[in-house]
Amino acid sequence: MPRRKDRFSKAKRSFIMSRIRGKKTGLDLAMRKLLRRAGIKFKMYPRIVGNPDFLVGQRIAVFCDSSFWHGRNWKRLKAQLERGSNASYWVAHIARNRSRDRRVNAALRRMGYEVLRFWDDEVFRRPADCMTKIKKAAAAES
Repeated sequence: MPRRKDRFSKAKRSFIMSRIRGKKTGLDLAMRKLLRRAGIKFKMYPRIVGNPDFLVGQRIAVFCDSSFWHGRNWKRLKAQLERGSNASYWVAHIARNRSRDRRVNAALRRMGYEVLRFWDDEVFRRPADCMTKIKKAAAAES
């Protein structure tokens, strides 16, 4: 299958990728807004294992994961990446992210945390479902 050409020059793609940040993303800010509206107490970017986006209560680690960076629908995404430029880099990069996410989940659970992960489209398109899951976890913690 032919490789797909990037629509941007190498320099432009490099600039675009350099602007991507890990904190205070639109996704994180949307979740923060939902938590505040729901009156749920939280800490943003707590300094605990795995660096979750939020700590709700004392023991609920909440992650807001981008579908691309965390490899949602991995088989389809992997096939798409394999058709793109620098395929081996991107497949390995996202695979490492997925592996790290599993290790972090396990470590936090061993430490007694409840781990909740939400995909970007869940936060943006079904915010009430996210809040229901968080409230249920918080009620169980109490």
